[in-house]
Amino acid sequence: MANPIRIAPSLLAADFACLGEEIKKVEPFTNILHLDVMDGHFVPNITFGPPLVRSVRQMTRLFLDVHLMIEEPEEYIERFVEAGADNLTFHIEVARKPVKLIERIRSLGKQAGVCLNPDTPWESLEPVIDYVDMVLAMTVQPGFGGQTFREEVLKKVSALRIRRPDLAIEVDGGINDETVPRAVRAGADTFVAGTAVFGSDDPGRAVVALRQLAEKAQAACIAEKNDHDSQRR
Repeated sequence: MANPIRIAPSLLAADFACLGEEIKKVEPFTNILHLDVMDGHFVPNITFGPPLVRSVRQMTRLFLDVHLMIEEPEEYIERFVEAGADNLTFHIEVARKPVKLIERIRSLGKQAGVCLNPDTPWESLEPVIDYVDMVLAMTVQPGFGGQTFREEVLKKVSALRIRRPDLAIEVDGGINDETVPRAVRAGADTFVAGTAVFGSDDPGRAVVALRQLAEKAQAACIAEKNDHDSQRR
């Protein structure tokens, strides 16, 4: 059975001057929020740390999907857990002992995800893929929002789906009504959407529209697979 479709609005694209109001706009239409943590070293941008995650936690009960784009994730796990993160995703490019890091996150009662940049081969995840709750495939170079979707990353998504059929696979970067169906066909089920949601006139409606497009594409994929299987019989 396919994983349920999830649209994760990215707070990086929200208006921080009225963050609580921005969250309320999407809260009735999703069960997950995406928070990008950037340190200015691993990526050329600086966003926020545990204090803002803590503030968001106080504003909502939604699942907080925290993406650690930082050089030393090992040093900050406890702080983000204490702040209220529900899932912590670190980058395979910087994790020195990724399996131990996953075990540590899990020991604190949280879900663990691992991320790979657009140019990182999916095979680099082989040591950890059987241990994580989710893989995040970046479809843009991490650091800034509003970039163009990199189509070639979908080949990695397809390979990951074959490698572990039950895995939650998230894609982040350039997600909109044109790219969501293509990512679904590749095997993704969770979609980080920043500009497409908070850059719209009605963020809640944008979340619903993206989810409907994704669910339609997923249903079509399932129907095609069932038809193919029946023909083989």
